[in-house]
Amino acid sequence: MTTSSTRTLTTLRVEERPDRWVVTLDRPEVRNAIDRAMVDELHEVCAALEAVPKVLILTGANGTFAAGADIAQLRERRREDALAGINSSLFARIQGLPLPVVAAVDGYALGGGAELAYAADFRLATPRARFGNPEGGLGIMAAAGATWRLKELVGEPVAKEILLAGRVLDADEALAVRLVTAVHEPDELLPAAHALADRIGRSDALALRLTKAAFHAPAAAHPLIDEVAQAVLFESEAKFERMTAFLERKGR
Repeated sequence: MTTSSTRTLTTLRVEERPDRWVVTLDRPEVRNAIDRAMVDELHEVCAALEAVPKVLILTGANGTFAAGADIAQLRERRREDALAGINSSLFARIQGLPLPVVAAVDGYALGGGAELAYAADFRLATPRARFGNPEGGLGIMAAAGATWRLKELVGEPVAKEILLAGRVLDADEALAVRLVTAVHEPDELLPAAHALADRIGRSDALALRLTKAAFHAPAAAHPLIDEVAQAVLFESEAKFERMTAFLERKGR
C-alpha cells in the first residue's frame, strides 16, 4: 500500500510519497500566477529533492497550470530584480533536479508558467492546455529560459513564432511539435503522470541521475562525462544485482 502525506503551504499543495512528490501550484484566485512566495516555496521543494532525490510531478489547481508570473509584482520589479534572476534561477534549479520532473499541464501555461513547464523533463497535457509566451505585449521578454529552452524543445521556427509573433499552441499543436509527449483528458492527467513516474521508477535511481546529468552536460564534456559516469555505475551494487537477475530470467 502506498503511503503518502500531504501538506499545504501558502501557494502550493505538496504530496510526499516514498518515491515521488506531487506539487500543485495553488493560487486559484490569480490562475496560479507565479509570485515571489511561490518561487520561495518551490526553492524549498527543490532543496528537499536535492537532499533526497525523488521524481517530481508539477501540476496546477482548478484547471490551470500557471497563467504566468504575477503581473502586479512584475510591474514593480526593476533592473536589480531582473539581474537577480528570480524566476530563471528557480527554473534552472528545477531542470537540474537529480531525478526527472514531469509537468502535468491542464489549461493555461503562459509566460512564466510556460517557462516552468519548459524546465521539466516531460510535459503531459489535457486538450484544453495552452502554451505561449506573450511577454512582448507587456513590454518585457521571456527571460526565464524560453529563449533557449524552447528552441531546443521545438526548433527555431516554432520558437520564434511563439516568442516573436505571439503564437499560442493548443494541445494538439504542442503534441505535433513534441513539446508534450501525450494528451489526456483532465481526469486522466494525474493518473498518466503517475504512470510515467512508475515507468521512470523501474530504472535504477543512480543510473537515472547520471544519465540526466550527462544529457544536460555541454557538448565539450562528452564523451568523458559519459565514461566517468559509466565507470561509477559499473561498480554499483545495483548493476550487479540487476544484471544477475536478468541473466537468471534468461536461464544463463
